[in-house]
Amino acid sequence: MNTPTTTGVWKRDIPAAFRAMRKLLSNGDDTAQVFVIMRSLNGPVARHNFERLLKSPGGPAMAYRRVELAQRFSEPDFIASFAPGTLGAAYRAFLESTGYSAAGLAEVSNLDREPLIEHPYAWMGRRSRDVHDIWHVLTGYKADESLGEASLVAFSYAQSGGLGWAFIAVSAALKSLRLTRNTLFLRSVLEGWRHGRKTRWLLGEDYEQLLHEPLEAARQRLGIAEPVAYRTAQQWIGESYGARTPGAPGAPGTPASDSTAG
Repeated sequence: MNTPTTTGVWKRDIPAAFRAMRKLLSNGDDTAQVFVIMRSLNGPVARHNFERLLKSPGGPAMAYRRVELAQRFSEPDFIASFAPGTLGAAYRAFLESTGYSAAGLAEVSNLDREPLIEHPYAWMGRRSRDVHDIWHVLTGYKADESLGEASLVAFSYAQSGGLGWAFIAVSAALKSLRLTRNTLFLRSVLEGWRHGRKTRWLLGEDYEQLLHEPLEAARQRLGIAEPVAYRTAQQWIGESYGARTPGAPGAPGTPASDSTAG
């Protein structure tokens, strides 16, 4: 079994990643396989991103505080505090409409029920996990459909450098291409990657402040482009197959009612 080091960095395990991908492609709702893939492929990415955070404006202060975002995003008073039109208000609406929760995502990602590792690199890995649904809101890629999830996964690879994200994005695009004989899904995934490269580094943002920004102003400041190819593919896939493309991975978000799954 792949085990983390004392820093929370997982050793790469390519065979485990392929086994998990086969399971994920056969059952897009098997969220746990997403985290197996992350553990198996991302390697030192949390260390690299933590070191980058230390060189970012405001990064050292965030690293010093090391706020656990899953806990912060699960505080009812905090979630209720956002004014209409803000990113936080849109995130609140996202939680209400999907039934997802930050605590639920944290729970399902802890595959072996390990105790929390108190190390900066492990904290950075949790931070990357906990902002995932906020990135859905920022980018406009929907969390409850395969296309939106695959496009955000490609965006996340460009932002974080985690090979697990790239593996999922490529696998989903190839699966869709084989099943649909149409490149629209692939184009949306590639667009997500390109947009991730052009967007400011979102892991360096102070999310307790960012959530209070007006949503459109935040998108403009961060350089998040309109997902044109995604919307085109979304319309075609919706008309042809419904929200989920056959065989493609689903969303790693976890409904609050399923927070102990995995």
